[in-house]
Amino acid sequence: MSGLDQVPFGNVDFVSNPEPRCPCVLLLDTSGSMAGEKIAHLNHGLRTFAEELRSDSMAAKRVELAIVTFGPVAELQPFTTVDAFAAPELNPQGDTPMGAAITRGIEMVNARKAEYRQHGIGYYRPWIFLITDGASTDDVTAATSAVRDGEARKSFAFYAVGVEGADMAKLATIAVPSRPPLKLRGMSFRELFVWLSNSLGGVARSQPGEQVPLTNPTAPEGWATAG
Repeated sequence: MSGLDQVPFGNVDFVSNPEPRCPCVLLLDTSGSMAGEKIAHLNHGLRTFAEELRSDSMAAKRVELAIVTFGPVAELQPFTTVDAFAAPELNPQGDTPMGAAITRGIEMVNARKAEYRQHGIGYYRPWIFLITDGASTDDVTAATSAVRDGEARKSFAFYAVGVEGADMAKLATIAVPSRPPLKLRGMSFRELFVWLSNSLGGVARSQPGEQVPLTNPTAPEGWATAG
């Protein structure tokens, strides 16, 4: 039996596309408070995000996206390369179990990195990107500890964005001081996702381990203000 024959079916993408991966998991608040204009703009922003990344041939091969929604917590999209990603239609319901969502996202990142190592795939530092308009309705103590530990180990980079109504003070206790939470300007979801696409594309065009200068994460132009 050849080495190719031994590759599990679920990881055949590593054979057809051995490019290093830039994983990003989106933690998206879909609780009841996101109903109406917020969820509509978030859905539009996600479609823009997919289109922008697909237009970058290198990012399409290297960036992997996953989505965890919370309200309740659900792994809506496992990690997949951008060329196979279709933006889902999000529907708001339930409360805001942010702590459980963060924990799930970190678990997914750790599991995906283990798969990369198992199959000899290089990878960039993963991004975990949280978007919420409220305050957590569950305990975030364990999640906060996991964020701080992962950031200290450079296991991933954690970003938090608060939509109108978000508890920015609480988000600040979860995020690391060097990367404080940002507050979205109005409904600027599209501008946020264009920035995120450009940032991930810049990473994808670099070499794994290379330091890539990003747009100032404390004051991205056009879509956010400091929390």
